[in-house]
Amino acid sequence: MSDQHHARAEQLIARERVEGISQAERDWLSTHLQACANCAAHAQETEQALRSLRTAAIPLPAGLASRTQFRVQLRLQEMREREPKRRALWAACAVSWVFGIASAPYVWRLFQWFGERTGVPKLVWQLGFGLWWTIPALFVLIVLLMERVRQGGEPDWMRQSK
Repeated sequence: MSDQHHARAEQLIARERVEGISQAERDWLSTHLQACANCAAHAQETEQALRSLRTAAIPLPAGLASRTQFRVQLRLQEMREREPKRRALWAACAVSWVFGIASAPYVWRLFQWFGERTGVPKLVWQLGFGLWWTIPALFVLIVLLMERVRQGGEPDWMRQSK
């Protein structure tokens, strides 16, 4: 038999265990293994090696499962604690923006009246009106930045594992 047949047999033996082979290739391999003792021995050795790998015990550190469960519970608790705070923050911002939109014409007139009464230049009181619109967004930004700084830019569950 040629070396090509042996090389093909070895390739099919490996592929059969990993990704599978077609029925025609399986038939050819079976015929070849019946005729070639070396390839049959290689197939047997491969099967024994895979069987020993499947039955090999991999030692895990004691308490790994309980520590993992504990970490997952801590992370879940942390997420639950933060969720209502953020919901309340976003709800407060949404309410603020809704009231801001509803009251915008009145506030515009108020800024205009104040600017005319005090002699403030038009650009200044218009900028004041624009800043009035950005206050809720700035408040959210400040709160989120303060929270990020408090966390150190890294989630608590990552810092605990160090």
